[in-house]
Amino acid sequence: MTKTPIKISTLDEYINFDDGTDKRYELEDGVLLEVPPGTGKHEAIITLLLVRFFLEIQRMGLPLQPRPNGTEVLTNKQPRRPDICVITNQQAQSIESTSAILKTAPPLLVEVVSPESVDQDYNQKTSEYAAIGVVEYWIVDPLKNKVTVCLLDSGSYKQTVFTGNQQIISQTFAELTLTAQQVFLA
Repeated sequence: MTKTPIKISTLDEYINFDDGTDKRYELEDGVLLEVPPGTGKHEAIITLLLVRFFLEIQRMGLPLQPRPNGTEVLTNKQPRRPDICVITNQQAQSIESTSAILKTAPPLLVEVVSPESVDQDYNQKTSEYAAIGVVEYWIVDPLKNKVTVCLLDSGSYKQTVFTGNQQIISQTFAELTLTAQQVFLA
């Protein structure tokens, strides 16, 4: 038995959608798609990166805040819910008393790839995030044990892939000492 897709036509309708469950949804081309819970590995990677980003922000005194997957970003196509959003203090203030949907590009977004999100994370979200001006986008792929760091350059991303003991180079966190292997051992 297949479910009838739930169609959403406005951002307000999406924000106010409640099906009486605690299921998580993303909006994809006007249709709500249920996002299954991440694996333990997926969540461990998110937690490691959140902690490392937080510590780096504190150490460097950066005006940034790392947020887990409850903060959304409005792209030109639809709202997206990345696994991690690193937002400015101004952006944090702008969503303090309202739905946590950013209307401006955060400095850094991270997606952790799962089997059902490969195309979205590598293709759709890459073009959407570049189009709104997200300067740095990480695609953390535990399926292939690689971290792809995408840096915005003239409207599109230049991608660098990190594997094994290679230190991940971040524009946002220039002094971060973290290897791909450390990420995947989370």
